Amino acid sequence: MVRDKRGDAVSEDRPERRLIAILAADVVGYSRLIAADEAATLSRFKASTNDVLASLAREHGGRIVKTLGDGALVAFSSALSAIRCAVEFQKAIALRNATLGPDERMVFRIGINAGDTVIEEGDVFGDVVNLAARLQELSDPGGVCVSQRVREDALGRTELVFEDIGEQRLKNIDRPVRAFRVRMPEAGGAALPLPEKPSIAVLPFENMSRDKDQEYFADGVTEDIITALSRWRWFFVIARNSSFAYKGRAVDVIRIGRELGVRYVLEGSVRKSGARVRVVAQLIDATNGAHVWSDTFDRDIAELFALHDEITEHVVAAIEPAMLHNEGVRATHKSAADLSAFDCFQRGMWHLNQVSPSSLDQAEALFRQAITRDPSFALGHTGLARLLYGRTAYGWSADPERDLLAAEAAARAALALDPRDAWAHFALSGALLYLGRHEEALKEAEQTLALNANFALGHFRLGQVLVYCGRAAEAVAPLERSMRLNPFDPQMSAMVDTLALAHFHAGAYELAAERAREAASRENEKRAPLILAASLARLSRLDEARAVLTEKVQARAIKLIGTRHIPYARSQDLQDLVEALRLAGFERLPELLALARERANSAMASDNG
Repeated sequence: MVRDKRGDAVSEDRPERRLIAILAADVVGYSRLIAADEAATLSRFKASTNDVLASLAREHGGRIVKTLGDGALVAFSSALSAIRCAVEFQKAIALRNATLGPDERMVFRIGINAGDTVIEEGDVFGDVVNLAARLQELSDPGGVCVSQRVREDALGRTELVFEDIGEQRLKNIDRPVRAFRVRMPEAGGAALPLPEKPSIAVLPFENMSRDKDQEYFADGVTEDIITALSRWRWFFVIARNSSFAYKGRAVDVIRIGRELGVRYVLEGSVRKSGARVRVVAQLIDATNGAHVWSDTFDRDIAELFALHDEITEHVVAAIEPAMLHNEGVRATHKSAADLSAFDCFQRGMWHLNQVSPSSLDQAEALFRQAITRDPSFALGHTGLARLLYGRTAYGWSADPERDLLAAEAAARAALALDPRDAWAHFALSGALLYLGRHEEALKEAEQTLALNANFALGHFRLGQVLVYCGRAAEAVAPLERSMRLNPFDPQMSAMVDTLALAHFHAGAYELAAERAREAASRENEKRAPLILAASLARLSRLDEARAVLTEKVQARAIKLIGTRHIPYARSQDLQDLVEALRLAGFERLPELLALARERANSAMASDNG
């Protein structure tokens, strides 16, 4: 039974409006947990809500209104009671999780709102409930997010600290909402402060077998991952000796994160079974215990040493974008006034990866803000360079020459600050490629990989430059490697599209058509239909090719070939593409041929200049 502030019982038999607080809780990664073990997940969820949450709610004068598959709604007579219950619940769940394996942990997000709410037959309805659910989505895993109303009700009545994350635009809420995060109380002694840039500790991989050889293998993988991660200039990586101090000890990721002062912990295990070996690796956010990334490798024991290299390569390549994405999301939740230069960079990268004209505009503003706040911050210049040549690559630049020269200048500014930054060499290579300085672009692409051989986008850049340098057959291997290193990269559509182009110019038209069709199905990739039509034409499948060349696709072709979007070094490669499109029945052929001749003349003038 819900009671009002006077202690009177609230009737739940007829519709009425009452001033109450609503707590909305939701499990992070519930679908993944269900897929892994449905029965166990349902059991743990019921234990978390029916036992822990229900008991704490009663202690604070509230009740669970209902459970909603992977979440729950709880009603309280005061905002302060809701906050206290939420904090105690998160602490209780964290203690439970410390005794569980990574795939058994329940991690909750909580949102709290207060206001005039409709109560009918024990249920609650209205905008207050809807906003509580949206605030829950803003919460960090293991955290609590509240509305301004809730924060005002609690101020001066609790020692909890509220962090202002600014006005937020929330789904199905027609006005901006000011939101606050509750700073969760520390469970123990003082924690080391977190570095500004993403920080990670790689714990010794656990040998789950009695075979001593697996012990050497597990330690070797751990050491190689630490070494490889250290090549990422924007990571703070805990040294081997500190990480190995935890070897053979029970793992409490949140405690280790506090003791080492890191935000992320990578842990793993090695298990031998007969002639097979299984290696599991998982990246965990040590601030709340939430899973960020995981993968499993199963191989024959005879392939152990090859597996060693594969795991190191794959794990390091996957962790970088996973952390980048996680940090970007974290930065989007901070208020503008609280953003550091690194936060601006992270938020800018998040917008850059949304790949739209408006998102690129937002990214540019954030990268420039990062540079303004700290001119010596190399990544701010690198991000700006990527943004500027990317706008040209996508065909959205109003002045490609200006943007590309500015991109080159930004990349060189980054390199002046940090000559060994692989990201900066990657960005400079992109700017030089679209400026038509192919040999310089190739040199920078090769330098990118010399600095970091596990950089998935670095392999993509090398393959891309090789395609446009007329070395299509050589481009296939680095392009395929980039896709294997990070199959979920936001740039995957560009990787697949460029691989299709490489196959086309290498004469592998079946493979080109297959990859182009895949790329054409992906969002934001506008060039793939041209490659598909050209490949089908070379295969003499002219009816299929003509069907691809819609009026919209042909208009796009005119725009792309008339700009720097397809930056061939050799006019012959452009002529090959145009000839294939002619065979496919390209209706605006005179325009296309004129543009091809103009591009060829421009290339010759550049070579002679």
